[in-house]
Amino acid sequence: MTNKNLVSSAFAAAMAIGLVGQAAAHDAAQEKDGREKCYGIVKAGQNDCANLGGSHSCAGQAKTDKAPTEWKYVAKGSCKSMGGLSSVEAQAKLKR
Repeated sequence: MTNKNLVSSAFAAAMAIGLVGQAAAHDAAQEKDGREKCYGIVKAGQNDCANLGGSHSCAGQAKTDKAPTEWKYVAKGSCKSMGGLSSVEAQAKLKR
């Protein structure tokens, strides 16, 4: 591996770590505001961020309604009444 490739790889890794940290901070802020992630209730194009499957990493990219991998923030405690899943339940559904 050339020095240029090594430096590029190190830079890319550092940037990725920074983005993960920002996402975690955003999640913590939403939870503090009384919101939680609710999976499986999203209409196509109305998700809040990356899905569990890893096929996209941005809001508004859900392809189908009520996909168990897609989520949006809802008021804490309201997810179940909307027919939604927690992240643990959504991940278990993915593994089936």
